[in-house]
Amino acid sequence: MKKLSKSGLSAVLLAALTWLPLQAHAGLFDDDEARKALLDLRAKVEAMRAELNARIDTKSDKSSTLDLVSQNELTLQEVAKLRGQIEVLSNELANAQKRQKDFYVDLDARLRKLEPREVTIDGKTAQVDPSEQRTYEAAWQTFKSGDYKAAGTAFTEFVQRYPGSSYAPAAQYYLGSSYFAQRDCKSAIAAQQQVLKNYADSPKAPEAMLIIASCQTELKDKAAKKTLQDLIKTYPDSSAAATAKERLGGK
Repeated sequence: MKKLSKSGLSAVLLAALTWLPLQAHAGLFDDDEARKALLDLRAKVEAMRAELNARIDTKSDKSSTLDLVSQNELTLQEVAKLRGQIEVLSNELANAQKRQKDFYVDLDARLRKLEPREVTIDGKTAQVDPSEQRTYEAAWQTFKSGDYKAAGTAFTEFVQRYPGSSYAPAAQYYLGSSYFAQRDCKSAIAAQQQVLKNYADSPKAPEAMLIIASCQTELKDKAAKKTLQDLIKTYPDSSAAATAKERLGGK
């Protein structure tokens, strides 16, 4: 059975209401009971139309409710998707912040490695660069190992690279000592003379003079005696001066 729409039912009711007055006009219009019956019929029709409209409205409300439920589900899906995106972005932000923190920690550590360090050299406090300290200590370890040729090369490179270093007097002294250990007295004398010329106030200077005197003695140079005398005169309180006195007293 075909269902009528709201507009179709209204049209049917309107046609019925139009037809009924015409029939009453045909013979029943003057009868009070007929008029009363007509009014009752109209009331029933109006009641039926109201009930029908209510039913149609209820059905429409249900459809609207279903639409709202469907829209709500779509909205919830969108919200869930947005929450997922927010979680991903939050993780990416956290990772980026961690990488940035690690970068600054690493940068700070690297900068600290480049900062000058306070060290004690021959009883004196000095500021030296880390690379400068590492280079000197590497040359010193080579000297201690007994590889005097390699040590001489390392100390030569050091004094050329760091001429103003607080390690320079010691580096120059150990350069001369490396030559002396190899029995290269001429090179040893030349290297130790640089200590006396450029670093006369260094604690290494008396030792440098003692090595010069030893080399002069090795070369049978009569200047050795004068070098020992100058050592005692210039650095009287040094241990090298005490050794010089012993050598002079034995002659």
